[in-house]
Parts: sequence; structure tokens; C-alpha cells
Amino acid sequence: MITGHTGFKGSWLALLLARAGAHVTGVALAPHTDPSHFGLLSLGEHVASRECDIRDLAKLRHEFALAKPEVVFHLAAQAFVRKSYADPHTTFSTNVLGSANVLECVAQTSSVSTLVYVTSDKCYKNKEQQHGYLETDELGGIDPYSVSKAAAEMVFAGYCASAFSADGTARIASARAGNVIGGGDWSPDRLVPDCVRALERNETIEIRHPRATRPWQHVLEPLSGYVRLAVALEDGSAKSGSSWNFGPPEHAVHEVQEVAGLVASQWGRADAVRVVTERNSMHESQLLQLNSAKAQSQLSWATRWDFSQTMRHTIGWYRGLHDGRLAADLTSADIAAYLAT
Repeated sequence: MITGHTGFKGSWLALLLARAGAHVTGVALAPHTDPSHFGLLSLGEHVASRECDIRDLAKLRHEFALAKPEVVFHLAAQAFVRKSYADPHTTFSTNVLGSANVLECVAQTSSVSTLVYVTSDKCYKNKEQQHGYLETDELGGIDPYSVSKAAAEMVFAGYCASAFSADGTARIASARAGNVIGGGDWSPDRLVPDCVRALERNETIEIRHPRATRPWQHVLEPLSGYVRLAVALEDGSAKSGSSWNFGPPEHAVHEVQEVAGLVASQWGRADAVRVVTERNSMHESQLLQLNSAKAQSQLSWATRWDFSQTMRHTIGWYRGLHDGRLAADLTSADIAAYLAT
């Protein structure tokens, strides 16, 4: 089962698992963008897709009872910082209470052996430090989104100490990933989708924080980590109740301006980027990266594509769709290329 399978990361994970032969059930709200990766893939033809708000515990329990899942990937979330300022209540009720509902259903569903509980790199209290955050670093946040993700991790810890402390219960772990990019994301206020929208309309790309850095990685990178973590929980090589970072090497962070410039250049409009100043702009972290040494040493996981490969595949996906290729073909080609790396 995947919660949030209609979202950007969830749709990639659903296709990846379905292609590998898994019987996938997805529970989520309808896609929040039009177009959507989920819709363009016709993913409802390949997985059992159920519309469900994870804040509705009774409905979620019903879906778990019907699907009888063995492995659960929890990705459903209100995932936008700017929206969290406009609607903090929905952010907290989805990311905190909704996540508690998923944990409750896992605890009460005997078929479930494994849960990978995905939060965010923004669960860490951001101190604008130069080195990457470790899984043991302090949690916290300023904006409602970051606070909600830190709170979701605290809820996870509470369930670990109670519902999942005895032998025979499901083995669970939380996963925290850096910024992901890749084809099929049309979410608002995300750098690459904003760039593509501007370029398709022949407009200027406007960026607010050109020097801000992020651990950019292709969407397939953390998803491969989540799957590897699930396997490690299943075979006992990963400790239940543990937390894991999945991000590129610490030296591989890149500035917003560089990413926007590459998108514009590879689209054939190298002069399309402009830095703008916002008055009364909301807080956004300028420096953020993860230390993924634990996943590298204990799960033998590492990113496969460097920054240039990541950007080439990402921009190539959007350009291919713009030129008339099918989203399913573009996505399948990226999955095949990634697995062959």
C-alpha cells in the first residue's frame, strides 16, 4: 500500500513497484494538479486506486481491511511550505493527525509486516549549518510545514514506544529525503515546475532566493532508498524504530540560480532567468543538506545519478512531453536507465 500515490513521488513509486511485480493499492486524494503525473500515466489501470483522506480514520481503516497490505509506504502529506502559511490547520491535521491515523491502522492490521514512514529533510531544526544533518540531530522548524514534519516524527517515536514495542509487531522506520526533482511534477512553488511553466508560456523565470542551496536529487533516488529500507526491515538488517536520511553527497548541493539557469539553457532560453525581491516574504531556509552516511554504510545505498545526469533526465522528460512524447514512455525510460546505472 502507498498512501499519497496520486502525488509526484507517490506516482513514481507506484509505477516502479507495479513494474517490479508488486500488487499495489494506493490510497490518496485526487491529484491536486492538472495535468498530473498520475493521470498522464493512467496509473489507475495499473494499481488499485482508492480515494481516501488520511485524516478520516474510519475510512482509512476500511481501506486497510480491504487491501490487507503487507508493506506500507506512507507518503501522503500536505507538502508545500507556502500553503502551510496560508492554511496551517490543514497542514497540521494532514501531516500530524493523518500520519497518526496511518500508524494506528498499521498497528491494527495484522497483515502488515513493514512500514516506511516518509517525512522530510525539513523535520530538522534548521541552523543554516554548512554540514549535513544527521538522523540524531534536533528536530523543529519555523514555518508550519517544517513544524508539522518534526511533529510527525515525534508521533512516529511515540508509536514506536507503544504500539510497536513488542515482538511480533510490524517493523517500522522513518525516512527523510532532500529536494527531489524529475518529470511529472506540476506542483506550485517548486523550482523546476515553475521554470517549465514559464518557459512553455515564453515568460521569464523569476526566482526569489538565488543563493539558497538544496540537496537536489532525482525522484528515483530516495524511492530506491525507501524500497531498500523496506527490504532491510523485512530481513531484520534495519532496526525497527530507526530513522534514515536519503540525499546526495554533501558536496553535491547546488544553488537555486544554477538549477534555474540549467533548465532555461537546456530549453534554449539561457537568458530567461530573473531574480526578484519580495516584500514581506515568508521564511524559507537558505542552506539545507543531509548526511546520508548511515544509509550508505548500513543499506549500501547511494545516489546513482550525479547532478548533471539528474538535470538532463528531468529536463529531458518535460521537453519530451512538450514535443509530443507519452508520459508513460518517458517515465519508463527513466526507470530503465536508472536501474541500468
